[in-house]
Parts: sequence; C-alpha cells; structure tokens
Amino acid sequence: MADRIRTLLFSIVFYGLSVPIVLAAPIAALLGTSAIRRYSMAWAGLGLALAHQILGIRVAVEGQQADGPALYAVKHQSMFETLAIATMLDAPAIVMKQELARIPIWGWVARRYGVIVIDRAGSAKALRAMMQEARTAVAEGRSVVIFPEGTRVAPGETPPLRSGFAGLYRAIHLPVVPVACETGRVWPRNGPKRPGVVTFRFGEAIPARLPRDAIEAEVHRGINAFEPGLPGPV
Repeated sequence: MADRIRTLLFSIVFYGLSVPIVLAAPIAALLGTSAIRRYSMAWAGLGLALAHQILGIRVAVEGQQADGPALYAVKHQSMFETLAIATMLDAPAIVMKQELARIPIWGWVARRYGVIVIDRAGSAKALRAMMQEARTAVAEGRSVVIFPEGTRVAPGETPPLRSGFAGLYRAIHLPVVPVACETGRVWPRNGPKRPGVVTFRFGEAIPARLPRDAIEAEVHRGINAFEPGLPGPV
C-alpha cells in the first residue's frame, strides 16, 4: 500500500510539473541549442530529485565514464535510466525512435536538442540521415547514447542487439562503454514503483573498429552484467 501511495504522489507531482515544463520547451528551443539542452537537463534533474525524495530511489555508480566522447550502450528497463544517464553524461546525443521525432512540436524540440533519429524500417535514406546526425554530435564533442536492444525489457530479459547499433558503431568510430543497470527492479513497467538503490555499472571502454560479431558480443555481455546466467567477460 505504501508503494502505491508513493507512486501516486510521484505521478501527481512529476507529471503535474512536467506538463507546463514541456509546453514551455519550444520557447527554450527558440533561444538556441545550448538553452534547450540546459532546460532538458533541469527537467531530468527534477525527475531524479523527485524519485529520490518521494519514491526513495537512490543511485549508485560503479566503474568510470570514458575520458572524452564515447558511444554509451545502455540497458533499457524503464524511464528512470533515460533521465539518469542524460544527467550523468551532461546532455549527450540520444538515439531516439523516429515515431517520437514525428510528434508535432515535441519532435522539433528534440531535434533542436540534438537527438539522433533512428528508423526501424531501415531505409537507406534514413540510415544516411542517422549517420550524419551522429557525426555532427561527435564533431561537437558530445557523447552518444543508444539503447541497443531497441526497447524496454523486463529484468531477466536479454534480447539480441538491434542492427542499428552496429551501423552507428561503424559510422562514428568511437569507443563503446556498455552500461548495465537494474532499474526495472524498482521502476517496473506495470505496478507501483519501489524504494531501493539502483546501480549503474559502467564497463571498460571497448575500442572502435572491431568486427561486428565481436563488438555485439562484448556489448551484450556488458549491458547484461546484472542478469543471471550470462557468461562474464573473457
């Protein structure tokens, strides 16, 4: 019962505040790329603060970020890690589904922020556009974040990586840092959220230009470091 009350209270406060924040985002976007990035990080920080204060969710970090821009491949179990990883990496370029980029006004704001849009249909034109957006982010000195499994999964699920990851890795020539997390344990897709410590484990940086089979195997192991039954690093 306590978890349900906390979850309801969080939803009322967070989404109640998010509505005017999102509605005002186009104004921040008109002020420029830097302004909308700072604005977005403030909103993400608000979400994390409320999750800590209301839901009792705390963050622990293991490992280290890369020295300089990198491609961060992150396990995706909930909305929580999208907020957390954005603040940890200070407004990285995030790979986003094309369906989200098509939302009126919001999609324009997201592009103004500097997301990288991926088309799951995989047309050649869309793939070239994604690669160009990624190279632009790298040229700005920004890190890139991708959720390589393509969608949220429940704890214990370890689907294969989507093909878009390998294409992005090949295009931008950055080292890859796999990030494992266990957010689904406290932030399930259905049901009340629960208090607890969420650990983000940054793996060792994997060099660029590895063969596709090798990089996908390394990243799959790295992002699933908390999942039982998978072999450890070799």
